[in-house]
Amino acid sequence: MKKLGEIFGLGWALLSLAIASAAQEPKALPLPDERYKADILLVVAHPDDEGAATPYLARALDEHKRIAVVFGTRGSSGANEAGAEQAAALGVIREIEARNALTSLGITNVWFLGGKDTASQNVLQSLANWDHGVSLEQLVRLVRLTRPEVMLTFLPGTFIGEDHGDHQASGLLATEAFDMAGDPASFPEQLAGPTKRLEPFLENLRPWQSKKIYYFPDADRKDIFREKGPDYSVKEISKSSKQPYWRVALDSFRAHQTQAKSFLDKIAQMDEAQIEKMATSDDAWTEALHFVLGKSLVGGSLTADVFDGVTPGAIPFARSDVAPEPARPDLSVELGGPWSFYSEFRRAHALASLPHPEPPEIALQVPGTLVIPLWVRNRTAKTQEITVSAVLPAGWTAESGTGKFTVGAKQVAAARIEVNLPALVENNAKKPEPQEISVHAESRAQSIGEIKLRVELRKRALPQ
Repeated sequence: MKKLGEIFGLGWALLSLAIASAAQEPKALPLPDERYKADILLVVAHPDDEGAATPYLARALDEHKRIAVVFGTRGSSGANEAGAEQAAALGVIREIEARNALTSLGITNVWFLGGKDTASQNVLQSLANWDHGVSLEQLVRLVRLTRPEVMLTFLPGTFIGEDHGDHQASGLLATEAFDMAGDPASFPEQLAGPTKRLEPFLENLRPWQSKKIYYFPDADRKDIFREKGPDYSVKEISKSSKQPYWRVALDSFRAHQTQAKSFLDKIAQMDEAQIEKMATSDDAWTEALHFVLGKSLVGGSLTADVFDGVTPGAIPFARSDVAPEPARPDLSVELGGPWSFYSEFRRAHALASLPHPEPPEIALQVPGTLVIPLWVRNRTAKTQEITVSAVLPAGWTAESGTGKFTVGAKQVAAARIEVNLPALVENNAKKPEPQEISVHAESRAQSIGEIKLRVELRKRALPQ
């Protein structure tokens, strides 16, 4: 009996020792979910916009990079060549098309911000229709969730080209998120830890500062983007698919039936030789990709590889240095609208080196109307009278906005000139060249400003 008691006592001691030892073992605190960690976060506007970067994404996947994609909208205002659905129903279909296109590459982490597809060239209209603040909060959340090393997006700016306001909005939001996601003072409720079980408000994310942001433009002209970032051939052979990268991109694009069924049906009837001839005949699919470096917080040259200087791990948050506001005379007139906004945007986000056209430019459908928004600044202590005039090409007429106006003391007033644009004269020999117009403002017979604008007339273009 005594022996049994000794055994029991020894067992209890060992059990107590084990419990004490277990209680002293440190418990690991939860870390971010590695399933969603990305090396590249692509931010675009509509389903099929990912095609602007698909050959590079395929290359990055060959290099074992993790990729996530964010779409600003579901593309509900687009065409539908595959069925009768429109509006929200079309958006549902296009979301699935985008997911299928990316899944064909091996990319499955895909999100949609819920912005509304906006058919215009004005980024400010897109931002308003996307609920700018709401979309930005969502994108900052996704940057903090995915913790990308590099962000890739459309170049925010107004250029003759497709110049879609939604494309610009995606690039603008990506830039803002790049600058804000690492800031503990931005959307701090995303960073706060839970105060109770099953916390419904506080998200327990961590700040994240991405290391680089690159842009790709949707402009016609290419010269101002040369040597501003790395170039990538799309004709090189993929290690995984054994096909050229442009061919991988074309196969992925096949998912977008609503936008290109007629084209894709033709492709389906071609053999490989015919497909290659089609793709190389106008460089539509085989032109090299040109990226523009927006920011690098890890050094490197403009034209070096996207991941040059990038090493795993977090880096400190880097607040953008806002350049001082440019000096202005007491009385001045400036181009307003998206053009003046982008000037302020580049200044606020330390993007002074980002390419932009001078003079500013736009392409418009004719016959139609060009609206020239103006800011009139009067910093003097008296009301001032100004005279506004416009020098226009033959056949263009100023419908309103020219003449004499007054601006109150210490005020900034908005004005606009509306110009009637004539129909195009049929000429199959060559594409019409952009026309330059100028707006002059005077006060007391002294010039207070001249604005130049290049305008290309087209048979079809997005609304201004």
